[in-house]
Amino acid sequence: MTVHFIGAGPGAADLITVRGRDRIAACPVCLYAGSLVAPEILGWCPPSARIIDTAPLDLDAIIAEIEAAESRGQDVARLHSGDLSIWSALAEQMRRLDRLGIAYTVTPGVPAFAAAAAMLRRELTVPGVAQSVVLTRTSGRASAMPERETLAAFAATGATLAIHLSIHVVEKVAAELIPFYGAACPAAAVFRVSWPDERALVGDLAGLPGLVAEAGLERTALILVGPALAASDFRDSALYAPDYDRRYRPGGTVGSAV
Repeated sequence: MTVHFIGAGPGAADLITVRGRDRIAACPVCLYAGSLVAPEILGWCPPSARIIDTAPLDLDAIIAEIEAAESRGQDVARLHSGDLSIWSALAEQMRRLDRLGIAYTVTPGVPAFAAAAAMLRRELTVPGVAQSVVLTRTSGRASAMPERETLAAFAATGATLAIHLSIHVVEKVAAELIPFYGAACPAAAVFRVSWPDERALVGDLAGLPGLVAEAGLERTALILVGPALAASDFRDSALYAPDYDRRYRPGGTVGSAV
């Protein structure tokens, strides 16, 4: 028996991986993260599968469902939204399964920040503008931020910021970032990216709180901040330059890039 932790992606069913889809189809038990997983994804479960919404369950109850499946010798598909590497509570579940001696796998998913960048048709790392992306959040009831992980500390680098789980404090976010990026810095709030009702509010850092308030966004939205979001006057990278020497295209050889 194996528990398959699966990143279900940001919303749209066709943004799950093929591996994730196939594992769902092979598992007689599916535990999924409530309204964060598209109903179409649950349609891939076997017809007689036990499908459980974990939204009202605490960790003990979730592990109890897994133990019950283990006693029946049934594999479990454990679905989380986005990707499992960030803010998924994966670590605490794996720790419990390690103690119980229950095997598990992890299948990655498309993270919300990547889907948001695709929706905006923007690269978050632009030559000479930003070469780093910081995935962060503000403190919440479920998890406090470590003292050294502040918006100011990350903003001082000038990197592109992808700020999760913080749309309800967007005014505070903007106030903390403006001293570093400036009021006119490009910013966006992307709501329910890849879902049918997705929307993006695009403007500058000073105006973003007003856009969010006008739209009534209070949850399920990602904040992106940084000059890369509107960069146009930047140099090309060296990657496809004709004199760039790399393994598959020796320097000076034009037209042979792979």
